[in-house]
Amino acid sequence: MKRILMAHQVAGFPSDEVGLRISDALVEGGAQILEIQLPFSDPSADGPAIQTASSRVLERGYTVQEGFDFISAIHQKHPQITIFLMTYGSLAYARGIQNFVEDGKKAGVRGFIIPDLPFDCDEGLDFECKKEGLYQIPVVAPSMSPERLASIRTGGYEYLYCALRAGITGSKTSITEDSINFLKEVGKGNSKLLGGFGIVNGEQAEKVSPYVYAIVAGSVFVNIITETVDKNEVTGEPFVEMYKKISAKAAELSEN
Repeated sequence: MKRILMAHQVAGFPSDEVGLRISDALVEGGAQILEIQLPFSDPSADGPAIQTASSRVLERGYTVQEGFDFISAIHQKHPQITIFLMTYGSLAYARGIQNFVEDGKKAGVRGFIIPDLPFDCDEGLDFECKKEGLYQIPVVAPSMSPERLASIRTGGYEYLYCALRAGITGSKTSITEDSINFLKEVGKGNSKLLGGFGIVNGEQAEKVSPYVYAIVAGSVFVNIITETVDKNEVTGEPFVEMYKKISAKAAELSEN
């Protein structure tokens, strides 16, 4: 049975034009959800791959509005694909939470993943999302206390993002019995679980998939892009090879 893949992409990386084609490759490979990250200069949850990608985009003077425009372009190309926006609290707060959510909705965003806005201190994010018919998607991790986990599990959220381990993205993740027990515990609620942090191959995806709504993968795609960018201009044959690799990896993870 085909798995649902939520593929992570950094807005504007390596450029808006190439980034839009990368979204094509992800969708062609089987991604049904795209998690588009607005690049941020001081991330708390991103590993080296995504940090580097974000830094390269920001060096161009990339703005939040350009990020929304990028998301809008993807939505127009792939209106059937669910888009979740991922970023950090200061970008949303600086724009104003209400404006940020409204602008996201206009761009085609269906939900917001903001790791440093916890569910019980979210600066009004959940209120504004509900007002617009969108989703706040809190992040839960194995390091949470049982009491806090129980509170969030019964909070009525449509989706919960489950980090399979503590720390940052991109590092090696072993799917252990503890990982599965954590997902089982979170899954006692009625939320759809999005499980990720270090998913890089079909074997890991297969182990996790019975316990989640969607598999989340990000750094594995960013690494493919970065390797291409570091060696070549992203045109011609190098672009074609990168496109094929991204599409193939998405197909492996989604079992497409």
